Amino acid sequence: MGVMFSAVIVAAGSSRRAGFDKLAAPLAGVPVLCRSVQAFVEAGCACVVVVCPEERWQTVGLADATYPVPVLRVDGGAERQDSVAAGLAALPTDTRWVAVHDGARPLITPQGIRDCMAAAAQTGAAACAHPVVDTLKRVDADGLSLPEKVSRDYLWGMETPQIFDIALLRRAYDCVAEQGLVVTDEVSAMETLGIPTRLVQVGPNLKITLPGDLELAELIFNNRSAQ
Repeated sequence: MGVMFSAVIVAAGSSRRAGFDKLAAPLAGVPVLCRSVQAFVEAGCACVVVVCPEERWQTVGLADATYPVPVLRVDGGAERQDSVAAGLAALPTDTRWVAVHDGARPLITPQGIRDCMAAAAQTGAAACAHPVVDTLKRVDADGLSLPEKVSRDYLWGMETPQIFDIALLRRAYDCVAEQGLVVTDEVSAMETLGIPTRLVQVGPNLKITLPGDLELAELIFNNRSAQ
């Protein structure tokens, strides 16, 4: 890629909604978090920083794993943006491009990462995402539908990785901190600078949130492997 490309994989959450440690759960025999790490190693990252507790690092086997590039661990923070900041601080000083990825998206492929990186190289900021295809409804506090038409035109569901010129991302998070904001992804942080992000479709890239998601991810993974 000509310049140093690194990744921060965020895996510090408690998995409360899942009711089990989704990051340690096996996907075709390999822990979800390890699938995510492997994709970035194969995509050509020079360094991967995993933001997770020591216990999870040990449980999934990363403490004993060997990779052709450095794979490091740092502790997370109270909010997702604090965890990302901890990961950024641990990157090699010559990193030019950084991918931030949710460890619970194990279906990302090395090619998908490279496609997102290619878009980022053109614009400075790119993220994996998909157009919304479902009919959207707004409901009241009791879960009853309201007679409001919610257009899905130009609506996209956000995914990761989200890849940026690291200097831009650091500026964005400085701005977030100065304004006392809480953001749920890096695209939102970039918006504080007024910088738009190019969105890229990369194929099935679901986030493991509930046990059923893991079953679906395994079906997709096995189907890919059989091709």
